[in-house]
Amino acid sequence: RRASLPLATCAQAAGFGTNVLVVGGGGREHALCYRLARSPTIGTLHCAPGNAGIAADALCVPSLDVSDHAAVAAFCEANSVGLVVVGPEQPLVDGLADDLTAAGIKTFGPSKAAARLEGSKGFLKDVLRKYDIPTAAYERFTDPAAAKSYITAQGAPIVVKTDGLAAGKGVTVASTVEEAHAAVDEMMVDSKFGAAGAEVVVEEFLDGEEASFFAFLAGEDAVMVGSAQDHKAVGDGDTGPNTGGMGAYSPASVVTPAMEERIMEELIRPTARAMVSEGCPYTGVLFAGIMIDKATGVPRLLEHNVRFGDPECQVLMHRMRSDLVQVLMAACEGRLGDIDVSFADETAVVVVVAAKGYPGDYAKGEVIGSLDAAAGKGAVVFHAGTKAGDGGEVLSAGGRVLGVTAAGADVVEAQRKAYEAVDAVDWPGGFCRRDIGWREVARMKGGTRGGQPAGAAA
Repeated sequence: RRASLPLATCAQAAGFGTNVLVVGGGGREHALCYRLARSPTIGTLHCAPGNAGIAADALCVPSLDVSDHAAVAAFCEANSVGLVVVGPEQPLVDGLADDLTAAGIKTFGPSKAAARLEGSKGFLKDVLRKYDIPTAAYERFTDPAAAKSYITAQGAPIVVKTDGLAAGKGVTVASTVEEAHAAVDEMMVDSKFGAAGAEVVVEEFLDGEEASFFAFLAGEDAVMVGSAQDHKAVGDGDTGPNTGGMGAYSPASVVTPAMEERIMEELIRPTARAMVSEGCPYTGVLFAGIMIDKATGVPRLLEHNVRFGDPECQVLMHRMRSDLVQVLMAACEGRLGDIDVSFADETAVVVVVAAKGYPGDYAKGEVIGSLDAAAGKGAVVFHAGTKAGDGGEVLSAGGRVLGVTAAGADVVEAQRKAYEAVDAVDWPGGFCRRDIGWREVARMKGGTRGGQPAGAAA
């Protein structure tokens, strides 16, 4: 695929391109590699560990242990890496950006102290309260009995969250007090999430429409990236258990231009200033989970994440037209004000194809065929949980396996193209939701629920 990129190839041949290492091996990292590989100023692109799909855009380094920060620094030195892009949150919470920066390696991603915005929900909520950034009312607890007493006094619905990282699964939106009490026991007494649940945050339930909002930060400078809307529930109609995300679309029209400005002025820029005041200035992408109040239209912050969302990254990178290498370098060098971040004026939809049984138990090692046929439908197939077989075939290796992404003039066209590509994939062991983008389709059709393509699974 690299041969089809004359600008990038020329940069490599001339020796002036920037060598880049992407840390991670999921769908988000494939999307980042896809866009970085198309940068006119890319040199050699590496990805550790990578996956079967990323190998088409980058040199995968499965042997590099990214939890060994000294080894990552040594790899960067040996391969003249000028920029490291950290995909997942765990390496950031563990301080990878600190150690690489200390070794003189430009790293896109926040420090360990700044990554507490995601690594500790209690820290995040305390920052929001201290700096008057709109969010749900809350309290923190290390004693299960005290947490339950607070829940009883507040009533339901109410939200219970683990303080620490729990792979996106440490949140319970409880419709009854009993359900909330059970969540406290699960987190704090039964230790389902290990140390992450030793402390919990109990917060007010917010009623409205949720959206994902992204911005690049460098100290007090903040540049908007854009909006998306994720689909967490495993089943059509937002039914069944929550997942890491079964699909997304971008932009989300509920985030109007006026709402974008409100979010930047009331939530994003105040967070950037707060982190500077706290002595841990933020460099990286900030992913804000926003709830737009049903009654008032006021945006309030549900959470901050210190990395791109997955699968939101796939639709954002599909739409991006800026030179991503230069954008990320500018953030690392404190030059965000010099950079224009531009996107195609189109809607992108990503449909996640998961292994049957997900988010429960599922099989691995199944052959996935006809991926070229899917790409031939005008889609980009981002790999999340795949690996290469001994014969070069693509094998399933996770719960969420593919992110089939397409764009169109509007969400209806993008949705149609994405599902045409999904249906071209030959993998009997996979499944997907058939209604990704339904809220946006409903808005286009005048407020009735839509978005089910022909033949959609019941």
